[in-house]
Amino acid sequence: MKLREALKQAKSVVALSPDVRVVDTVCKELSDVNPNARRLSYSGGGGQEAPCIRVGVLSSDAALREYSVKPAGDSGWGFIRTDANSNIEIYASAPSFLYFAFSRMMEDWSDESTDKFKDGRFLYRTFVNQRPLYDLFLTQHARSVEGFDRPSYFRTLARLGFTNAEVNGLAFPVPLGKGPKDEVYTRFYTYCPSLDQFVSSRLNAGTYDDEYLQANLNYLRTNAELAEKYGLTPGIVCFEPRSVPESLLRRYPMLRGARVDHPMRSFEPRYNLSIGHPVVREHYAEMMVNLMKAVPNLGYMSIWANDSGAGFEYTNSLYVGRNGGGYIVREWLGDTEVEVAAAYNIVRFMKLLRDAARNSNPAFRVLLRMEPFWVEHEHILSRLDEGLDLEVSSLQGKGWGLSYEHPKFSEQVQIHTTALHNKFDVKEKSYLDDLAKKGVNADVVSAPGIIWNHEPLIGITFPYLVFNKLTDMQRAGVKNAGILGGAVPEAFAPYNINQELVRGFQADCEMDPGKFLANKAEEWAGDAASTALDVWRNIDEAVRSFPIPMWIYAAWGVWYRLAVRPIVPNIDAIPEKERRYYEKFLLATPHNRCRVDFRYDVGFDLLAPDRAWRAFEFMDKNVIPPIDKALTLLMQARKDATGVGTTEFIEDQIERVRGLRSWMKTQRNVTAWVAGVHTYLESSDATRRAESRDVLRDMVLSEIENAQELLDLWNSAKRRWMIISAVGETTFVYYRNFGSLLKKKIELMHGHENDEPYVDPDYQWRLSTFDFSGSDV
Repeated sequence: MKLREALKQAKSVVALSPDVRVVDTVCKELSDVNPNARRLSYSGGGGQEAPCIRVGVLSSDAALREYSVKPAGDSGWGFIRTDANSNIEIYASAPSFLYFAFSRMMEDWSDESTDKFKDGRFLYRTFVNQRPLYDLFLTQHARSVEGFDRPSYFRTLARLGFTNAEVNGLAFPVPLGKGPKDEVYTRFYTYCPSLDQFVSSRLNAGTYDDEYLQANLNYLRTNAELAEKYGLTPGIVCFEPRSVPESLLRRYPMLRGARVDHPMRSFEPRYNLSIGHPVVREHYAEMMVNLMKAVPNLGYMSIWANDSGAGFEYTNSLYVGRNGGGYIVREWLGDTEVEVAAAYNIVRFMKLLRDAARNSNPAFRVLLRMEPFWVEHEHILSRLDEGLDLEVSSLQGKGWGLSYEHPKFSEQVQIHTTALHNKFDVKEKSYLDDLAKKGVNADVVSAPGIIWNHEPLIGITFPYLVFNKLTDMQRAGVKNAGILGGAVPEAFAPYNINQELVRGFQADCEMDPGKFLANKAEEWAGDAASTALDVWRNIDEAVRSFPIPMWIYAAWGVWYRLAVRPIVPNIDAIPEKERRYYEKFLLATPHNRCRVDFRYDVGFDLLAPDRAWRAFEFMDKNVIPPIDKALTLLMQARKDATGVGTTEFIEDQIERVRGLRSWMKTQRNVTAWVAGVHTYLESSDATRRAESRDVLRDMVLSEIENAQELLDLWNSAKRRWMIISAVGETTFVYYRNFGSLLKKKIELMHGHENDEPYVDPDYQWRLSTFDFSGSDV
């Protein structure tokens, strides 16, 4: 008898631990499979009708003592067993593992004979904790996405082997607050919302409307309840210590902390509260206690800092720098003394939050994202203890600089938090072990999805890069994985091989990737299975070769409106009024040079011209060809397709590969813009200048054609191949008017292919209400 047949023969479904919500969830889904089975709670064995299904979360001791289940090790397990009478047992060592084991049974093992389970089958997880990190769709800047089903998303997380859920999203599609005209800074507060967006203390009571706090807290609480339904431990990811309204600082001026805004993105300063002051620390402790009272099952808090309106005082990195209140350092201290004091202040803050939360949950932990703190790095590590953990891309390096190379383009060194950081050296193990001796964990980041890879595209495949990273992490002894971006809803990308690989690896770290991919290709593509494998290889090769010419444009292409803005040799040749359609949501103040110059943003020189030449030529040779090859394979498979399932898979992949080709072409053309425009402006060699103009002419024509192909995809696609907001356009998400924006781009680019390259060198000094022309200054 097959396992799925035995499931349908059961006469009762018995919850051994009915107070654990995920047990009830599994029992309900079993009842859906077999509506005739009675659902019972454990009562010493009475009332059970054989054959029955028993479901429970058990400690290893109880499993052995009561049910003769003897797991190996204590890292977490699931267990499935049948007997000659068709009774079925489904057990797990923790709530976070039960639904994962159940989904494996239903999806992967149900066609196997019950004889294979008579001695029991264990399922161990590779990563003890696998948590979503910056959950794009649920809590972060894409939470307004069209078609998102929140309850089913938690089921997806549990099915994929996640053990945690990130729950602190704002209840509104945009953040509260409005800055000065033309400022963009308030937009950053839409993600990683801080504690004071959910609860208040005696110190800041009344700062935010009760209705606003209540809505946000209810959203968080509902997420936590849904997480518990599937056995997931809820947690929060916050930018802290974040800025507070000036009204609070006017009431308590002695509590003013650090200035934490970016002065080229803001038109008014933002300050946080000085956590060096005991009243501020009491305020944070009280907020944490109040949050835990409302949501006592919260299990962790991840702190992101030194960006987006948050920062620790006197740390030596953007945007804070060494500034803050008067309670931490004296102005005559040396560099080392300041570093030590700043690190002490950070760890003291972490301990404060941990201890306050542990009044409700003794297992609560606080994590610190470490990249901003390269100067304070060693001083922070030396002070950590149990329950104070790290979130890292690497422990070998300090700050944003990693000791890892791009897999194909060695000139690119900034690959952190992308799929191209596909290695994790076994030498990292000694650092992990040293931390573990102090009871400190490190959640290591992996990026198998959209975020900071190719946003806004959904379902792009690069399974070999994903497998590289997960394998290295496991070999180095990583126990805690942070999956950047969380999951993609299955309805958005039903053939998401990256995501299925994450699921498969969590269940079996010794999996054969070739066999796994071949089986999935057969399941999804049928007769076109070999084509599916070839397409995945080619797309992986294209992504692996992407040189990331300018990291912010690769990670934040939507924020900079690359898909819909004209890319021409002299952007100022297009009147400002004609550019308002995209500049309204562009991540740039009116004096930010990136409005007319792709090379610069907020004072950063993003890409030197000589490197730009090498990067776009590298893309022409190594990125675009494998994408074209994948499209050719898919178009031929479309002609040869015979089955409905095969056709659906092929059409799905065609749309996503077309989207990726357009995305990569735009990245290539922006890079060619930097190469051509700045070489022309900086060179006196006539041949070099002529070559630059040729490149720019071809670039404009290429981008017009590219935008037209993207518009055709937009108009013809039947699937969700990109993120679209349900409520309206924002800096972070396009809207249903995307097609009209593309038409406007195409219209404005026509006729500008032969423009003389130009960038106003004084653009940064422009004022919207003042004209410097004719001035002697």
